[in-house]
Amino acid sequence: MFRAVALVPSPPLLVPELTGSSADETADLRSAAVRAMGELTSSTDRWLAIGVDDSEATYTPSTVGTFLGFGVDVVVSLADDSVSTVPDPDLPLAVLTAGWLRGTAAPDSAIEVRTIPADASAQWCANVGAALRRELDASDENWGVLLLADGANTLTDKAPGSFDERSAQVQQLIDDALAAADVDALASLDVDLCASIGVGGRAAWQVLAALAKSDTITATEHYRRAPFGVGYYVGTWVR
Repeated sequence: MFRAVALVPSPPLLVPELTGSSADETADLRSAAVRAMGELTSSTDRWLAIGVDDSEATYTPSTVGTFLGFGVDVVVSLADDSVSTVPDPDLPLAVLTAGWLRGTAAPDSAIEVRTIPADASAQWCANVGAALRRELDASDENWGVLLLADGANTLTDKAPGSFDERSAQVQQLIDDALAAADVDALASLDVDLCASIGVGGRAAWQVLAALAKSDTITATEHYRRAPFGVGYYVGTWVR
């Protein structure tokens, strides 16, 4: 049965080894992400992760990767007893982040990570979310979902996508919807607008909207800010 969601972004700056002298600047974000992850695993029997990438794919608990492509050889895995001995340096960032969070907050767990295309249509996302809900509800165990999604990357002049005057309003809408578990607002996000202002997690949030359906959700916000001009939200949804 579907039970809970942890909402976490997937930037490399979550990993302290990758931020060097700037690690203190992202300590609050890191702490919030680990806290949300801990709450997810404490309230569920099993969990899986959903993130965005260029294509749809599934990564099993035997997966091992490294953040070497982001500057430091920090090895992560989706289970402590993974049989792979050669870390994959080309894994999607969402998979690496899920592995890092698992190792940091839930080292005894084993997870599967599923990626969805960042440019997927709203209807495709709705279908995937509905199918995932049926899958989880068919289980006798309480399932949690780690949802990895980033907001707009155009919130300041120094943001990775440069500044776009439209992004603050959209980011506010997203943050408020996540804080209120407003599935209708998430399902209605404009695909083209989100793409143009660099909202990386739009597809994942629209999967979430279909997954949660019309359930009564207790939403808890842990973090909403835009370090380095990118919108990041951390929180939990619990049925």
